[in-house]
Amino acid sequence: MSNLNAPMASNVEEGFISDETLFRSGDQYSCPTCSTSFVRVEELCTHLTDDPQCNAVPIPHALRQPAGPDEERMGRYHTKSGSIYGFQRPNTFERMKAHDYESAREHNVYYPFSGREEWELAKFLIENLNQGQISRFLKLSWVRSETRQQPTFKTAPQLITFMDALPKGPRWRCTTIETDGYVTAHPVHLIWRDALEVTKHIFGNPIFANDMEFDPYEIFDELPRGATIVPIVLASDKTPVTRHTGSLEMHPTFLTIANIRSDIRMKATAHAWSCIAYMPIPEFICNPEFSSLLQARVWHRCMDIVCGNLKQAAAVGTSMVDPLGLLRYGFTPLVAYTADLPEQQMISCVSKNTSPVTLAIQSQFGDGKLYEPRDGQGTLRTLEKLGQHIDPWKVQEFQEAAKALHLSGVHLPFWRDWRFANPAIFLAPELLHTCHKFFFDHILKWCKEVVGADELDTRFRSQHKRIGTRHFGQGVSHVQQMTGREHRDIQRTIVPIIAGVADPDFVRAVRALVDFIYKAQSPTFTPTSIADMTSSLQEFHEFKHAILRAEARRGTSGPIEHFEIPKLELLTSFARAIPQLGSIIQFTADISERMLITQCKNPFERTSHQRATFTQQVVRVLDREETARQFDLYALLRSNSLSLNNLIVNEFDEVVDMDPMLGWIMRVAPEELSRLQGPRPVRNHFLKGLLSEDSRVAFHITVSSDHTNKTPPFLARLYQLPDFPLKLRSFIESVNPTLATRFHNRLLNVWNKFRIQLHSTLRPRLVMPSQQVQAYPPSTNYPRGNCDTVLLQMHSEDAIVAQVRMVFGLSKKGPPLPPELDQIFLYVQLFEVIARPQDDVGVMMFRVKRRFVTGPDGTQVRVGMIIPLLNVTHAIELIPVYGDRADRAVDSSTCLECYDTFYLNNFSDKEWYHTLHTDFM
Repeated sequence: MSNLNAPMASNVEEGFISDETLFRSGDQYSCPTCSTSFVRVEELCTHLTDDPQCNAVPIPHALRQPAGPDEERMGRYHTKSGSIYGFQRPNTFERMKAHDYESAREHNVYYPFSGREEWELAKFLIENLNQGQISRFLKLSWVRSETRQQPTFKTAPQLITFMDALPKGPRWRCTTIETDGYVTAHPVHLIWRDALEVTKHIFGNPIFANDMEFDPYEIFDELPRGATIVPIVLASDKTPVTRHTGSLEMHPTFLTIANIRSDIRMKATAHAWSCIAYMPIPEFICNPEFSSLLQARVWHRCMDIVCGNLKQAAAVGTSMVDPLGLLRYGFTPLVAYTADLPEQQMISCVSKNTSPVTLAIQSQFGDGKLYEPRDGQGTLRTLEKLGQHIDPWKVQEFQEAAKALHLSGVHLPFWRDWRFANPAIFLAPELLHTCHKFFFDHILKWCKEVVGADELDTRFRSQHKRIGTRHFGQGVSHVQQMTGREHRDIQRTIVPIIAGVADPDFVRAVRALVDFIYKAQSPTFTPTSIADMTSSLQEFHEFKHAILRAEARRGTSGPIEHFEIPKLELLTSFARAIPQLGSIIQFTADISERMLITQCKNPFERTSHQRATFTQQVVRVLDREETARQFDLYALLRSNSLSLNNLIVNEFDEVVDMDPMLGWIMRVAPEELSRLQGPRPVRNHFLKGLLSEDSRVAFHITVSSDHTNKTPPFLARLYQLPDFPLKLRSFIESVNPTLATRFHNRLLNVWNKFRIQLHSTLRPRLVMPSQQVQAYPPSTNYPRGNCDTVLLQMHSEDAIVAQVRMVFGLSKKGPPLPPELDQIFLYVQLFEVIARPQDDVGVMMFRVKRRFVTGPDGTQVRVGMIIPLLNVTHAIELIPVYGDRADRAVDSSTCLECYDTFYLNNFSDKEWYHTLHTDFM
């Protein structure tokens, strides 16, 4: 943010604090927390803002976690921001009490429905069926039976009337856009909501009370005294809603606020985003050369309408009530806009072969240089000069002149009068399209060309299957379209897969790009980590010639001898954007892509599919769903006589990933949790599971074992581990020689799997989802067993790579076990490190090999040992060193058994990537 120094109107403070009589005691103002009295309300506001014991505002999330491993996060509150100007104002839920039927809800919270049971039926019908299906349901004899209470609504229209009687959020509008002088095939209608109303609705939502920040921890220019910054984040994308026929498209625009923590905003299920408009996609009857320009101009005009009041608030501020009912003086700058490349170019008003955020043009896209930012004011000055010579509505002439200046021909960008808005800043780097889609469209194709489709597919098919990761059983070469998640799953293993068959410099170029993508997804950054990310991109440019030399970059007419790829140029801007916007993973388009499904495609299936009205029908469907979701929580709280304010709770030492609505109900009415829908929280095994000696790792095994009270010889035959009984005997003797004879024949309980759970490397307070480690005996599908690999830490020794062959514990039957034997153990087979990452700078991975010893009969036998479960530190992934050709006889069930040399995969997941680079590299 820059130059946030808007003057405050002279009557703002007086206007904001005129209703504080509720807090007066005689001529005193009392603190609602500590009851300290103050003569002037300004003194009370200062006390509430500054006193850490009474300040209801949570510590900014950025200050609650280190910037990186072993690094302190330094920050400070802005001394003149985030002031409180009023108390006990109605938040979003409290405002629902002002509804027309509030008097009826004093007696029946669920009015106009007869009660909770009827409301739940109505909510189910309205969320899952269209009107025709609801009508057929209500006509069923089972529903109309006199033996049960019939619903008060008898028809679908009546049910819809009931739903429309519930308190609603910001209302939808329909505005006809006039296109004077240009004919369209259909009328142009903008379906929209006032973006400022939506912002206030989100800002005051008590669901997010524990996940919002109101005071910037760092800012470079002065804010208006007492102001609260409410940063606006927008997203939009165009999507088809019909398959194969009809050619119907929708172009929604979504809004959220950056006050809400990024990890909450990044989840569609948290409902932190709201749709503010469905942009028209006019079909102009004109020369197709400038039809797209007219569409872009209509889009910018619509954004002017939707965001008009938001832009005014960014300039002069407006009163806003936060989730705790505190009145604040809010400013609404546009800080980020998430969009794919074509939409970014439309927003910044540049031509197709031009960067939307820098001054680079197509011929410069592949040189790896960081060009000057495309400043918004510079674009406006160029457009103004151009408009002085050519009438912008002489479209063809104006467009030709604009293209010569690398502009699109849009003459009135929507951001031109949005204070502080600069496309070079607010067009945030976007990971889904710029990184993951770029990987699929380019990097994967290069690998196909070099490795060959059959060899590539064989290597993907033969990888060991791990729980929680995608296995490509049919290969990847035949797939023409994938989801972002599938792009990520291919990225995980692409580097070790191409090693051995591709030129080392080619492998290094690909690995450098994958390194860059992983580093760009970090949730926190330091100057060092930004420089490290940049060096990975520079490394790619240093070795990219190997891709051209291998003729891997190809078009329809043959090899391409350049890297003029628009998305490749965008990668150079990441390092400049991070200090301005923070971590860029919070602006990924994954959330907007998900909302295209929930806000467009799914509701479209419940419409009549008529071109003229389907958008209005979608809006009605979504409006009722949003109303139902909000009213459901509101009615639950009121029916249980609970506060509509979600009071801030004390910070815990560790947290799990939890939906904010479910977290609220879990605290105030846990018995009601089962009736609410939403993602369940990550199970925290640190509370009741087994803990490692340093309490950094938690483990979970089921109460019931998979094999109970079995003898060691039986298990040796079942698991095909002939040395197990002897290893067990030796282990017991090493633990307690005096008790060895008592316990070496003890029966054993065996489990086929266990779970391991860690804290996040970069967000240490966050408990990560647990990972399952398998140790299944040989079977028909897995002739040599299905066993995963782990990392062990044995006292002061270096970390050890091992494969878990058996999970067991001594049976409780018999004399009590001594503490050193009363725990869970693993039988593992060991690997040794034969090469470190710096030994192969192309792949940059540890290389490990199975350890063997010579057996009594002269054969080579794998080295095994028994260890406590608590010595495991991480679940890891090993990828075979395939060489120049993969063995066609090996599949995923025998991959870990047939090969002896493996890569320790850096890229198995983002957390492991950062752990490995921090602790081991």
